[in-house]
Amino acid sequence: MKIALIGYGRMGHAIERIALERGHEIVAIVNIDSDTAIDSDEFRRADVAIEFSIPSAAPANVRDALAQGVPVVSGTTGWADRLQEVRSAMPDGGAFMWSGNFSLGVNLFFAVNKYLARLMAGFPQYVPDMTETHHIHKLDHPSGTALMAAGQIIDAHAGINGWSEEPAGPDKLLINHIRHGEVPGIHKITWESDIDSITLEHSAKSRDGFALGAVMAAEWLPSHPGFHSIDDMMNDIIHGNK
Repeated sequence: MKIALIGYGRMGHAIERIALERGHEIVAIVNIDSDTAIDSDEFRRADVAIEFSIPSAAPANVRDALAQGVPVVSGTTGWADRLQEVRSAMPDGGAFMWSGNFSLGVNLFFAVNKYLARLMAGFPQYVPDMTETHHIHKLDHPSGTALMAAGQIIDAHAGINGWSEEPAGPDKLLINHIRHGEVPGIHKITWESDIDSITLEHSAKSRDGFALGAVMAAEWLPSHPGFHSIDDMMNDIIHGNK
């Protein structure tokens, strides 16, 4: 498979290495320091593009890539409120997938989080909070992963109707953020009561888990036109393993 990379920071380098290990070819790298543009023959050679840039650039990057007829997998966080713009601008036959976290482990964490939140809806003495920890280079907070996990809790638990980064009462999920060193990502959800606590935690050991998931999404997407979340791919994997 021929892959174009949009963004060539730490994640871009990790994705390149994983893609090459899986037998793919990198045919274009679009970055602030490169001469290759999305509107170029090199880019249009790609079967799929993987986009990890910055929140302010991601919407235009994705729209421009789709306009060139190239499916796009995007893992840039901090712009989920603009995804509808991309959906509205998608050309016929286009293919797009966004996720706040492509790690397969995180998506298993999400499955457990949804189940636990549904259980806790019957036990109001437990109040949840979340802490997400990332490297000092991460610009946005809460992380996309934290917001996805928070949305699951809000959907599953009638007593939680929103989230906040400041204490705002038991009906708001408190999300704390820590930026420290080169931490790839830690997400911890604690359900606290007066007598005990229950904690669900995912800790990434490196960026390779995120990179592998993004490359697997790039392998899956070209044969699945439309607007997708990683749940669609995960459901295919789970169904295939039954």
